[in-house]
Amino acid sequence: MGDLDGKRILVTGSSRGIGRVTASLLHERGASVVVHARTTSVHTVALLGELGAIGGADRASRVALVTGELDGIAGAGAVWEAAETAFGGIDVLVNNAGAWIASEIDSAEAWSAGWEANLGLNLAAPAELCRRAILSYRAQGGGIIVNLASRSSHRGDDAEHLAYGAAKGGLLALTKGIARGYARDGVLAYAVAPGWVATDLAEGAIESSVLDALPLGEVTPARDVAEVIAFLATGCARHTTGATIDITGADYVR
Repeated sequence: MGDLDGKRILVTGSSRGIGRVTASLLHERGASVVVHARTTSVHTVALLGELGAIGGADRASRVALVTGELDGIAGAGAVWEAAETAFGGIDVLVNNAGAWIASEIDSAEAWSAGWEANLGLNLAAPAELCRRAILSYRAQGGGIIVNLASRSSHRGDDAEHLAYGAAKGGLLALTKGIARGYARDGVLAYAVAPGWVATDLAEGAIESSVLDALPLGEVTPARDVAEVIAFLATGCARHTTGATIDITGADYVR
């Protein structure tokens, strides 16, 4: 069927945006996909219908839904356990769930809440999922982790999103540490760092001045990000472990 036949893949935050496009592509390429969402929303139902309605029973049997909050360590652990149960194990973890949460500096309360929310969702939860994945991968002879970072991981974010940039920067350091520390156990870890991506979540947030400044003259399609994730999920680039792949259309070049 495809180059991901037999792979069991968890994609967090996959009811919308990059996660949805990624889950759909991985499924199309032959993987069994655990779709994760906070709740069973209309977006989740639509995605499940799309994946199960085309191609008959085989396609439907390769989709499972797990719901739960990813706002910290406890929620992440519950999501991982449910995902493992769905297909008897996970071969690839795609840590996609995240949010661009403000951390206003002028208000101590907003500053504190912003840091707590960013560290919980954008760093602590994916870190716990990575920990669970490593433990499982060591037992089963290997596996793959793909962490969705951001252009902000390298350059920082704007003044209202300092905590977001810091959390995503931490996710890069985590990815590199996992790659260095667990390669001998067959654990491969990669990061993907997109810039502006055309999703329904970003609709209305991208000003014309931003678009005019992009070298390609267009916002990155979510499919471009999904294609990179799908390639990394194949395991065909073992010696790329520890690397971060930037997907910004040359808007930010390191």
